[in-house]
Amino acid sequence: MKYRNILGWPDGVSGKDLRHIGIKQAEALGVSYVTENVTNVHRHSPERFQIATENGNTFEARRLLFATGVSDQNPFPQLEPCFGLSVYICPDCDGHEVENEPTLILGSGKAGVHMAERLHRWTSDLTYINHGKEPIRQQDQQKLNDLNVTYIEESILRPLVRNRQFRGVELQNGDSLQASHAFIAFGSIDVHSDLARKLGAERMENGHLITNARTKMTNVDHIWAAGDVGVHAEQVTIAMGEGTLALFGLRNRSENDKNRIIARL
Repeated sequence: MKYRNILGWPDGVSGKDLRHIGIKQAEALGVSYVTENVTNVHRHSPERFQIATENGNTFEARRLLFATGVSDQNPFPQLEPCFGLSVYICPDCDGHEVENEPTLILGSGKAGVHMAERLHRWTSDLTYINHGKEPIRQQDQQKLNDLNVTYIEESILRPLVRNRQFRGVELQNGDSLQASHAFIAFGSIDVHSDLARKLGAERMENGHLITNARTKMTNVDHIWAAGDVGVHAEQVTIAMGEGTLALFGLRNRSENDKNRIIARL
């Protein structure tokens, strides 16, 4: 996957490279990294949290920052090497990548119709494959007709990928469609906020955590959130900025707590 909208990276930078550079930079400042899945978090005192991982390890913390993000629905994991290169998710972020190019929409139901509406400003050569065969309303079918979007209600047997380049799809009925670009549109996303919810963090109906716009702290003392687990933008630059806001909020809160202790003494 390659991000093309980060200031200072005019040719784009892959998520893997950006993480590698960021980890090295943070480690130089004394940050430790542990790569384990967290299975449970609980509060065992007013200012102490205990984190358990699937490997049986436990960690303690006085402050928690949730940056657990979201996952888009994608029934075709073989497409992942193509993300940001020839397969995309966000029409606002990546629509320009398919300008005037034949493009497939791999999706289901109304989500695919909505994607076609958003992409039509970039290319008029669109084919929407309703892989999930979720029925669409008559007015949505009319929208597709008005936009001259080819509509196919058929399951996808497999995507065609070669050297991280999308080539098209083979359908369940034996037909094949060729294209160099595709967008996926399978509707709702998975918001990874369950652990924060167990600690009492307030969520919106769609699962995103609610935070203070300035400090990024949740309604629960000593718990912050940044990135798509809160504001759903799917923009790495926004997530990075929110991480900075959370740091300011966390640091200022720690300083205020320390001052209150000094005042009591």
